[in-house]
Amino acid sequence: MKKKGWRFKNKEIVYVKEILDTDISPVISMNEKLEKKFAKIHNQKYAITSNSGTSTLHQALYSVGVGHGDEVIIPSLTVAMCGFVVWQSGATPVYADVCPDTFLLDPEDVKKKITKKTKAILAVNLYGLMCDLTKLKSIAKKNNLYLIEDCAQCFLAFDNKNRVSGTVGDIGSWSFERSKHLSTGEGGILTTNNKKFAERMRKFGGVGFKNLTASTGKGKIDRAKFQNPKWIRHDTFSYNYRMSEILAAVGLAQVEKIKYFVKLRVSSGKKYHEFFSNLKTDIFIPQYVPKGFKHTYFTYPVIFNGKKYGISWKKFRDTFVKNGGDGIYAAWQTVNNETPFKQARKRGLYSGSMKISQSYGWGKTPRAESLQKKIMQFTTNQKNNHEIDFQIKAIKKTLKVLKLLNF
Repeated sequence: MKKKGWRFKNKEIVYVKEILDTDISPVISMNEKLEKKFAKIHNQKYAITSNSGTSTLHQALYSVGVGHGDEVIIPSLTVAMCGFVVWQSGATPVYADVCPDTFLLDPEDVKKKITKKTKAILAVNLYGLMCDLTKLKSIAKKNNLYLIEDCAQCFLAFDNKNRVSGTVGDIGSWSFERSKHLSTGEGGILTTNNKKFAERMRKFGGVGFKNLTASTGKGKIDRAKFQNPKWIRHDTFSYNYRMSEILAAVGLAQVEKIKYFVKLRVSSGKKYHEFFSNLKTDIFIPQYVPKGFKHTYFTYPVIFNGKKYGISWKKFRDTFVKNGGDGIYAAWQTVNNETPFKQARKRGLYSGSMKISQSYGWGKTPRAESLQKKIMQFTTNQKNNHEIDFQIKAIKKTLKVLKLLNF
């Protein structure tokens, strides 16, 4: 049985108490400390905290000028929120397919989906593995597009050029949702080296206070001005995506241990990889990791080839849980198959991919849709080797019970 709360036994309580002892005063800005720490770790000039990883994507799209009439290319094998934020920006999502072995955005299909209205590419670094950002960046540059990295599941991963996730594109976006490598319960953060983008993201998520800058989110710097009835406070149409000081306090403590938390995930991922790679059966096909890439295993994803052996996805999962295993995450429905997107016509929200339906179908991404039905994600949020070994034993027992292998 996992002991709950072990991830928050560092300085989280100390920092939260520090905030509460000042009556949540803006003088002690945990947000600013968190931003500076995160930016330094990623060698980026600017970092902006936010209340969720969905909000960060909305801020990123706004900052590069995505708006009405534009199109944004996204992988269909990702969370619906990647499509929602495109709609919320007034633009339309174009669904691109994924590579069959890495499960990540396919640069070749991205090329096919570019139109005169394309404004940006949203590259989702999924499960802890980075996309082929070398090719995607080249495509973006050639077509005068912006490249945004969604790193919600990808902390401190590296590609074959030793570039860390979130720093290759124009903007990097991370989530601090409860299941992520680092967590504040809900929350997110952005980084960029572009001063204009940083200021636009901060103002758009910071209620449009005109005195916000690329470097600071403090809205009430000069009390004399704010208490003057002639002072005009806002200069930007915006949302309130600000992270609370209490969550920032938790986030700061988490970021101070980022290498520790990532190391734990990698350790779990490697244990799974060793086990699955040595199985004398093709019932599981692990996600391919290109040479030179460093995976940081938000989960350990495999293709479940159970149909070949007469075992359903649900049957394996239920048996695994019965044998003491954690639940197995399925892949989300592809974005184009989620109900709101399928009903886009009725809502007056048109998918950009519909504009090129004669060549590629209405957002059809056959590889992504096939993979979605087969992907299994085993948990990697274990505290120690004992817990991950227990998960592997549960897989062994399940394979034995289902008469797929003898151990």
